[in-house]
Amino acid sequence: MFLRWIARLSALIVLAAGLTGCGYNEIQRGDEATKSAWSEVLNQYQRRADLIPNLVNTVKGFADQEKEVFIRVTEARSRVGQIQVNPSDPNSLKQFEQAQQEVGSALSRLLVVAENYPQLKSDANFRDLQAQLEGTENRITVARKRYIEAIQQYNVLVRQFPVNLTAKVFGYAPKPQFAVENER
Repeated sequence: MFLRWIARLSALIVLAAGLTGCGYNEIQRGDEATKSAWSEVLNQYQRRADLIPNLVNTVKGFADQEKEVFIRVTEARSRVGQIQVNPSDPNSLKQFEQAQQEVGSALSRLLVVAENYPQLKSDANFRDLQAQLEGTENRITVARKRYIEAIQQYNVLVRQFPVNLTAKVFGYAPKPQFAVENER
């Protein structure tokens, strides 16, 4: 009886020691890091989307004849708002990327229009909005970089032995990467 008890205790100790290297907690940490990084990407894109109406209205006041540009910017912003992105779905990520590229292109066209109006460029409100937009674009770049790094770390983790065994048992697969090819 004493030998059975020692055998069970030994088995529990071996099992506990084996579980410390299984990587489950690291997978959880990595998964949460990717979710957090993705939230930051979305927050920065939302910040940009929130600046668009003010920027459009400011430019409109000086360049009312440029209606086509205003419509494109507004439509691109609207399309982004309609997309329900799931960062675990590569197709959803691709749609989101394309919509964000459309917004970026539309904003670029809007800023080109603004270059044609010297009095607009000297307007304090426009300069402030332009500075905020530039800062937001930088924040988007940093947030995307952090997300890409978090995904890379997570994907390496769930592919490493012996953590890959734990990942397979609990259904954790590598996540698709977010790439913004046309914004380079």
